[in-house]
Amino acid sequence: MLANFLIGLREGLEAALIVSILIAYLVKSDRRQLLPQIWIGVGIAIAISLGFGAALTFGPRGLTFEAQELIGGLLSIVAVGFVTWMIFWMARAARSLSGELRSRIDQAADASRWSLVIVAMLAVGREGLETALFLWAATQTAAQNTGTTTGPLLGATLGLLVAVVLGYLIYRGALKINLGRFFTWTGAFLIVIAAGVLAYGVHDLQEARFLPGLNNLAFDVSEAIPPTSWYGTLLKGIFNFSPATTVLEASAWILYFVPTLTIFLYQKRQRTRAASRPTPEPVGASGRK
Repeated sequence: MLANFLIGLREGLEAALIVSILIAYLVKSDRRQLLPQIWIGVGIAIAISLGFGAALTFGPRGLTFEAQELIGGLLSIVAVGFVTWMIFWMARAARSLSGELRSRIDQAADASRWSLVIVAMLAVGREGLETALFLWAATQTAAQNTGTTTGPLLGATLGLLVAVVLGYLIYRGALKINLGRFFTWTGAFLIVIAAGVLAYGVHDLQEARFLPGLNNLAFDVSEAIPPTSWYGTLLKGIFNFSPATTVLEASAWILYFVPTLTIFLYQKRQRTRAASRPTPEPVGASGRK
């Protein structure tokens, strides 16, 4: 539940920040008459995201077990790819996001009033589709292990609600948070979660007989960490940890987690250094004649 709360919080806050920037810029530039187009675009994006989630949930039903596992494994891997791209994109674009959105608003407003619908729909819809895909992978895991999807959906819903409140408070100026630090910490944690989703997707592909090595275990700590215990359930729910992990699952986890986290932290360090580096003084600006 904690992992899904974090996913809902991060993705929801990104979408809330985008909407806040769009609305604030229109209000400050005295173009309130264009606000309905923003809300129409947001509504369409939410509807598309919910429809996408419903299609993922109900589409595979009626297929054979192997077909369901194959679809589940492939979509889990796709979800990891989308979330990884989102983590790096947000870390890189956080500083320039406001200016980029304001530029798009000006271009859309000059072209057509309804162009703003597309701008808002694309900006929010990307976050919604990523959330739907990643949460679908999480709910599939929960359904197979506990027989219910209540926990992941409840966690994600709470995260989204908190994100909406935070976005509103930020828009009103009542709350200021260090977004760079927030996206760094949540990005690092999501990399851990994504590594678990990737390993789980590999396991699904092995059960679908698409990949070999289902019975070739790297380790089995089921006696020390029973899957039905509270801590086994907690590790499974947050990190997708499996007490009985195949060699291929463990390899996929390591090959994703180690280089991805290393690159993420390295790029963060480089951006921090660049931001703290003093701006060179222009030639002739020292005041000497």
